[in-house]
Amino acid sequence: MSESGIYLSITPLKLSEIPPEDEIIKAGKQLLETTPSWKQGKAYQHNTVKTFHRAKGPKDGTAWFGRVSEHTKEDATFDEFWSRLGENKAENEKEYIPEIKKVTLVKQISPTQSVWTLYYTFPPPVSPRVFTVVQTTWLSPDAPRTGIIVSIPVDLSDNTEYAAKEEKGVKGRYVSVERLQELESGQVEWRMATSSTPGGKIPQFVADSSMASTISRDVAHFLEWLHANRGKRDTVEASATPGDAAPAATGDATAPETSAATTTETSSPAA
Repeated sequence: MSESGIYLSITPLKLSEIPPEDEIIKAGKQLLETTPSWKQGKAYQHNTVKTFHRAKGPKDGTAWFGRVSEHTKEDATFDEFWSRLGENKAENEKEYIPEIKKVTLVKQISPTQSVWTLYYTFPPPVSPRVFTVVQTTWLSPDAPRTGIIVSIPVDLSDNTEYAAKEEKGVKGRYVSVERLQELESGQVEWRMATSSTPGGKIPQFVADSSMASTISRDVAHFLEWLHANRGKRDTVEASATPGDAAPAATGDATAPETSAATTTETSSPAA
C-alpha cells in the first residue's frame, strides 16, 4: 500500500470502489516521484524522449513503463498541453490516436473526474479492444504550475446501464499517470508512467517488448496533431454563440499515438 492509502495497478475497480480524488492524485504524484530511480531505457524521437521501466512488483499486475520529455513553447505551451490532456482527454485522444474509433462518457462524477470507455481497432488478426477507465485530473493553482492526470481501470459488470455503453471487444486494462510541469527554463516537462495488459491471447511479454517505443510515439503524434490544429480551436470558440450546441461525448474518429492500450498492435496471432 502506498503512503496515499491506495495502490495503483491494472486491477479494475467497481464504481463504488473509486477512491476520493485527492487520494488518487496523491498516489499518482508518489508514483511519478519514484520514476527517476527506475531502470533507464532507450531514448526516442531524436533523443528527446527518454524511457524507463520498473519490473513487476508483488502488487502489480504487469511491469511499469514510463517516459519523460521537455518542450519549448514552440512545441507547446503549458496551457496548450493542459487544455488537451487535462481537459476532454478521451475525446482528444480519439483525434490523434488512430486506433481509437470511439469514446463514450459513461459517468461524469465531478468536474475533474469522469468514467470513459474507449474502443480500439487493429489490423487482423488482432480483435478490437475495449478499455474503460476513471480519469481524475488536478491542476495546481500556483506558479510554476503542475497538472496531474490519473487513469484507473474500471469494471462496469455490476451495472447493466453503464456496461451497455461499452462496445463489444476484448477487455484490456491500463493504469497511467501523467504530469505536466512548468520548469524554471520556461519549458514544460511531460512525464508519464503506465502499466497495462491488452487482454485476449496476446502474450504479456509481446506487449511489454514494444511498450517503450509505443509510449514514445505518443509524444510525436500528439505534437503533430496539436501543430496541425493550432489556432483552429480559438477560431471556433470565437465564432461560437451561447446557443451553439455542445460537442457530443461520443463519436467516430475523424482524424488520425498510440497509448498504452495500443500495444495490441502486433503480428502475434491473437484474437
